[in-house]
Amino acid sequence: MGWLDALLGRSKPVKPNLDALFALPSAAVTLQAATGLEPTGLGSVAFRAAEGGAFATVERDVKALLGERVEESDDGYGYTWLLVRRPSEALSDLVTELHAVNSSLEGAGFGPSLLCSLVSFARPDGGGRLAVVYLYKRGTFYPFAPLAGQKRDNALELQARGALEGELPLEKDLSRWFPVWGLRGSDGALTGAQLGALTCDFRVQ
Repeated sequence: MGWLDALLGRSKPVKPNLDALFALPSAAVTLQAATGLEPTGLGSVAFRAAEGGAFATVERDVKALLGERVEESDDGYGYTWLLVRRPSEALSDLVTELHAVNSSLEGAGFGPSLLCSLVSFARPDGGGRLAVVYLYKRGTFYPFAPLAGQKRDNALELQARGALEGELPLEKDLSRWFPVWGLRGSDGALTGAQLGALTCDFRVQ
């Protein structure tokens, strides 16, 4: 970071570290012990599709790799979401596949198109739902706990933050804990049409 950036209070952009995703299975154990939240077996990657055959080829290859476990959805704001389904006990496999999607797009030169990835959790009794969201451009994670009526369970989010500190590189700026609406059901399932209904702030972050 140069002296002018320091003088103006500008920070150097964080380089994305996709390997941080591999810390999720271990973090999930800590999260479950502290909150009772368990993996649902669902995870997703959001990206802005680019024009041209090169991007179409990468996207096709990614979907072919995941097969019937993937569901594609357009959120209506220019972002495509790939929802991946795995058995709830196969979190490591789910994370590996989410990493593969991100890596394939990044390796083909489409890293700037990536928005975020998330893995969903829920309490077996239906008493709470949570997504652990990875912001690609920030290289950080944050918890998002949706409630009915597009409200948030802030207490659960802060409880999850306490559990995940030291496990994941958490986003320190709470204003960047952007909501990702569309999580539904006690199992934390994601709807199809609502899969990535995002706030404007999230879309332009």
